[in-house]
Amino acid sequence: MKAFVHQGSSSRIVFGVDSVQSIPEEIERLAAKRALVLCTANQREQAEAVAETISSRVAGIFDRVEMHVPIEVARQARQAAASLGADCALAIGGGSTIGLGKAIALESGLPIIAVPTTYAGSEVTPIFGLTEGGVKKTGRDPKVLPRTVIYDPRLTVTLPFSMTVTSAMNAIAHAAEGLYAYDGNPVMELMAEEGIRASAASLEPLAMNPADLGARSDALYGAWLCGTVLGSVAMGLHHKLCHTLGGTFNLPHAEVHTVILPHALAYNFDAAPAAMRRIARALGKADVPLAVYELARKHGAPTSLREIGMTADGLDRAADLAVSDQYPNPRPLERTALRALLQRAFDGISPQA
Repeated sequence: MKAFVHQGSSSRIVFGVDSVQSIPEEIERLAAKRALVLCTANQREQAEAVAETISSRVAGIFDRVEMHVPIEVARQARQAAASLGADCALAIGGGSTIGLGKAIALESGLPIIAVPTTYAGSEVTPIFGLTEGGVKKTGRDPKVLPRTVIYDPRLTVTLPFSMTVTSAMNAIAHAAEGLYAYDGNPVMELMAEEGIRASAASLEPLAMNPADLGARSDALYGAWLCGTVLGSVAMGLHHKLCHTLGGTFNLPHAEVHTVILPHALAYNFDAAPAAMRRIARALGKADVPLAVYELARKHGAPTSLREIGMTADGLDRAADLAVSDQYPNPRPLERTALRALLQRAFDGISPQA
C-alpha cells in the first residue's frame, strides 16, 4: 500500500428523518444567539418553516441566493449579517445557498449550520467558490466548513425528480474524481465507492416514488459520502471544466456536472484503471463512461451542453480556459483532445475514450 495522509472532517453530522427539529440544540451548541437564515427566493417558504423552530433566534432571512455565488451577492449577504448582528448562519438549500454561507464565513468567520435540501455535497467541504467578472474562482479554507450539517430526508421529498437526478449525478462526480486524485487515500476510496453506489441506487426507487423516504435517505447518505471525498482530496479535469463552464457561461451547476462527467471519465479512463474498477463495481457496469451517460439519460437528465444553454461559439474559449492553468489529472491536459471532449458533450453523443 502506498503512503498517504488523511485529515478527517471536523463537521458535526446529524442524520435522520425529522432531524431538522434539532436545529435549536445545534445553535445552542455553537453558543449562538442570532442566526441569519439563507435561502433562494424559491425556497423562502421552506426556509421560513424551518426558521419557525428557532423563531426567537432569527436575525433575518436573506433570500437573494444566486448560482455560482456572484461576488456582489456575497457582499450584500456579508453586509446583512453584520447589520443584523448575526452570530451564525443557517443555510437551508442546495450548493448555491451553502456556498453563500461560506462566502460570509470566509471574511467574518461566522459559523455555519447547513441544512442541505439537494445532494450537492458542498456542506461537508472546506471549498468555496466566488464568481467575479464572469470567472469563477475556487479555494479552500477551514473557516468555511460548516460546523454542523443536518441531513433530514423529509426536506428533500419536494425536490423535483429532474433535479434529484442531476443533483445525484453531481454527487457521483465528486466521488469519481476523488478515486483518481493524486492525494487520495484508502479511507476516501471506500467512501467514494460506497457514495457512488448509494447515489446511483437511489434513483430507480425515486423514479417510481419521489416521496420514498428510504430512497431519499440513501441519496442523502450518498451525498454525504461523496461530498466528504470532494472536501478531502484534489479534484481534476471534470471539476475544472464544470467550474469554467458554470462560472463563465452561467450554466446550471448540477446539470453541467451531469453532462460533463461521462466525457471526463472517458478522457481519463485508460490513465486511471484502479479508479475505474471501483466505479464499475459501484455501478455494476464495466464500461464506466457509458454507464454514467446511460444512468443520466435513463432518468431524463440532460446529456448535452446545448440543452442547458451553452452556445457553440463558446467551446473554443472553454477549451482555452481549461488548459490555462495546470492542475493534477491522471491524463495530461491536451487542448485538441479537450476541445473534442467539449464537442461531444455539446452534441450530447455517447462518451468516447
